[in-house]
Amino acid sequence: METITIDIVSDVVCPWCYLGKARLEKALSEVAGDIEAEINWRPYQLNPDYPAEGVDQQTTLAAKLGGKENMDRAHQTLTHLGEEVGIHFNFDAIKIGPNTMDAHRLLLWAHTEGHEMQNTVAGLLFKANFEEGRNVGDHAVLLEIAEQAGLDRAVIAKLLASDADRDMIEKEIEQSRRMGVSGVPFFVFEQKYAVSGAQTPELLVGALRDIARMKAEARAKAN
Repeated sequence: METITIDIVSDVVCPWCYLGKARLEKALSEVAGDIEAEINWRPYQLNPDYPAEGVDQQTTLAAKLGGKENMDRAHQTLTHLGEEVGIHFNFDAIKIGPNTMDAHRLLLWAHTEGHEMQNTVAGLLFKANFEEGRNVGDHAVLLEIAEQAGLDRAVIAKLLASDADRDMIEKEIEQSRRMGVSGVPFFVFEQKYAVSGAQTPELLVGALRDIARMKAEARAKAN
């Protein structure tokens, strides 16, 4: 069994990131028994200038994409792709486009409880935003997600009420940009091999097997 470390640079309001997560999970299920992954979610903000209370999602996104028709067309494409991997996108339900700084802080704190906890919280954040239309910039929503995942609600509430780790999130985002990350999702395997975008499960299976083989060969040479 080979263990591969995967760092995923992502924003929780990026539909392609949610799609990328589901496609990666499908790929990992196909190589289960041979390969397992340790996943680290790394922060990125598509809309760092959004106010804390968020913006009107439908109006703002339509303007960004050049009109409602373009937005609807993009949503139709994503809805179809999501169905292939078990995601039920409900774009009409998303009323608020949030500032995701606090969601990223929650993901950072979840990571202190391990990779699996962080991955669970990431999944809950994506689902809350894209399938349930909940505002993942709202502290009440973030606390519900933290509690659902098994984190200490009181501890998270205290942290959210502070400015804890904002600087760390901003520095990590800046570091990703300096590395050349200009869009998400962005996958880094074993801190060496980069894959940009929500690639197909088939491509990811191939990448995972290639990297596992290279790790095994390197280990054999070392011995």
